[in-house]
Amino acid sequence: MVLSVLESSSHHVDHVRTSAEDDFCAFRPEIQAEFVENWTTDAVPVIPSTVLPNGIAMPMLGLGTTHSGGYYHETVVYALRNCHYRMIDTAKRYGVEKKLSLAIKESGVPRKELFLTSKLWPVDFGYESTREACRGSCERLGTDYLDLYVIHFPEIPRWFEQPRLIREETWRALERLYDDGVCRAIGVSNYNQKDLEELLEFCSIKPHVNQCEFHPYINPMQLREFCKEENIMFTGYCPLAKGKILDEEVIKRVATKHNKTAAQVCLRWSVENGVPAIPKSRQSYRIRQNCDIFDFALDESDMESLANLHDPSRKCVKLENLQEKYSLPDGYKLNGISSICDNSVVSFVS
Repeated sequence: MVLSVLESSSHHVDHVRTSAEDDFCAFRPEIQAEFVENWTTDAVPVIPSTVLPNGIAMPMLGLGTTHSGGYYHETVVYALRNCHYRMIDTAKRYGVEKKLSLAIKESGVPRKELFLTSKLWPVDFGYESTREACRGSCERLGTDYLDLYVIHFPEIPRWFEQPRLIREETWRALERLYDDGVCRAIGVSNYNQKDLEELLEFCSIKPHVNQCEFHPYINPMQLREFCKEENIMFTGYCPLAKGKILDEEVIKRVATKHNKTAAQVCLRWSVENGVPAIPKSRQSYRIRQNCDIFDFALDESDMESLANLHDPSRKCVKLENLQEKYSLPDGYKLNGISSICDNSVVSFVS
């Protein structure tokens, strides 16, 4: 039986305040604007936190900002200002760090209340270049530290020689950034067990996090168990599988049972597995919906039904063509997005 993160003794979670039942509903398009206009921060649940292996608190639900699908400034501001989102997950690769600094400043949320994650793109691997890349992310985000900095992928670009040595030098740079207080936690992303085993052979500090695709159709139990044994927090991206699984009958049936949406069921499933989730949406009403998952719990039969859906062929993020992508510019998927902040640096509210 899978324990809810709200009950598990292995993960401390902050007090949860939920909104009234009347605030929870399926949102029809014709009433979306009315709900967005009338929602207040008092009606929104406070998002609970888990604790990383080094004792740093991290929210169980955050805001993804990948460049796929574009960047939506007002949605980010709304998530921070109106919905109590405090974790933002981004990367140099996404090309939105400067834009996020503007959104954060506009939201009025103080830096100390935020949990900012950014990622190191493999073209920046190496000791000095990793440190420089981290400083660049901090500058674009308008902060002097990151709450979490992770290696985006383990695969080395072809032009690097001695891949293992490069990975070791890169991790040493992350350890130094951690020791210097530039990063409150460090980790990896898209690492399989073999990748982690290699890292564990030479690291002085274990990664605090391994961030991988995670939803009912991609549930890598063996990798999750390995991370648990090594005291590495497994966290999930694409918790809604980019919307591709929300019409599946099993998920819809569970959603109907709890008077919730399919997206809310997927996010709740992640939370109850103890896996922090970072969904992304361009719509404010969906941002609001996504955080309304702390007033219900999935029962054992629900968890079993969803756990049985694992199907590797349903993976959303394909890793086979990474080498070709290394030559593309950061944020190349931001078609038509304004470059309003390409030349600006913004400081946080103190």
